[in-house]
Amino acid sequence: MRLPLLTLTLFALAATAEESGSAGAYLSNVTAEMRKQWPGNRVVNVVIHGHSVPAGYFKTPEVRSLEAYPNLVRMELAHRYPNAVVNVIVTAKGGENSVQGAGRFDTDVLDHRPDIVMIDYSLNDRRIGLDAARDAWSGMIRKAQTRGIKVILLTPTPDQAAHSGDPADPLEQHAVQVRRLAAEFGVGLADSLAAFQHATDAAHLSELMAQGNHPNAAGHKLVAAEILKFF
Repeated sequence: MRLPLLTLTLFALAATAEESGSAGAYLSNVTAEMRKQWPGNRVVNVVIHGHSVPAGYFKTPEVRSLEAYPNLVRMELAHRYPNAVVNVIVTAKGGENSVQGAGRFDTDVLDHRPDIVMIDYSLNDRRIGLDAARDAWSGMIRKAQTRGIKVILLTPTPDQAAHSGDPADPLEQHAVQVRRLAAEFGVGLADSLAAFQHATDAAHLSELMAQGNHPNAAGHKLVAAEILKFF
């Protein structure tokens, strides 16, 4: 049975609550800092690195960053941790893939001295292939872990031209690779693609999309819910 988008969003949040116990342990050191009060607290930096989706592109060239998942996460963190000073820094660039993102990782990401880095490139990584993407993601993860930074990997948001659930589809293959990287390196996983697939079927995916390969506000809420299970 097809369900309204509001109901689907509530289901996603409920699932998030059920999973939050195990996921929350991964960021326990960071959330402990976020619970501290002035004058014993400090600034917590979260960097979200990726392509056009975290940058806030809806129907290109329109950018609606206030409705995109980085800002939704920021707003919810402000509610959950009212004494925390949290910067959510978006270093995403439209059209970029992970090889390009890895090339500017030191200057654009690590120079912010983040506590948490989130990586979201798979939608565009189909153009460079699995091997090149794996090398780029692995390099960024290693650099972050060397500095004691927590990492959360995001599987791709949908593309309406992709074949959802088909293991031969490149989007599905990149999602599988991201899941494997998260397990291999022992980092966090926000499974955006699975969240969309659980929320609706392919016939009604357009209700979560601003254009063929960019989510709308409802779609961004699903991604934010996946991330917020860690907090």
